[in-house]
Amino acid sequence: MHRHTRSRTRPPVFTARSGHDLLGIYLNDHLAGATAGTERSRHLATACRGTEIGDAMAPLSAGIAEDRRSLVGIMRRLDVPVRRYKVYAGFLGERAGRLKSNGALVRRSPLSSLLELELLRLGVQGKACAWEVLRGLADRDARLDPQHLDDLRERARRQLRVLEGLHELQAGQIFSHG
Repeated sequence: MHRHTRSRTRPPVFTARSGHDLLGIYLNDHLAGATAGTERSRHLATACRGTEIGDAMAPLSAGIAEDRRSLVGIMRRLDVPVRRYKVYAGFLGERAGRLKSNGALVRRSPLSSLLELELLRLGVQGKACAWEVLRGLADRDARLDPQHLDDLRERARRQLRVLEGLHELQAGQIFSHG
């Protein structure tokens, strides 16, 4: 009878990371998302230029880009280094997302705008969560400006309302012609 012997493996050893290290990872992940969101919003504003969506997306895109700059500034104040590879990953991920099949080979499908609006809504919701986390830290860290973070949270809420309205508009235009 042949007996299998299993080598005993030890469970992985996790090293404790400081809160600052974890905050750096967290903020860099959000920066990657902010990079993708900035690119996606610019693309949608350009692709829909001259339409109701394009008209609404132009100022919204500018606000999303400004939020990204605010995040970089906050990271700088907190001495959190920007991890360029994560920024590039966000940029390349957004570009790769444009290659998806959308039911139209030559021209832009109306589904593209709908799906892009959904992605932007998810991104803005995530951004709002990051502002809330940082706002909670502002009570203990003088490098964070509570009023600025409150303003960023409120802007994210306004952006969400605009995106929800545009999503409803686009979905209605696409699916009402059954």
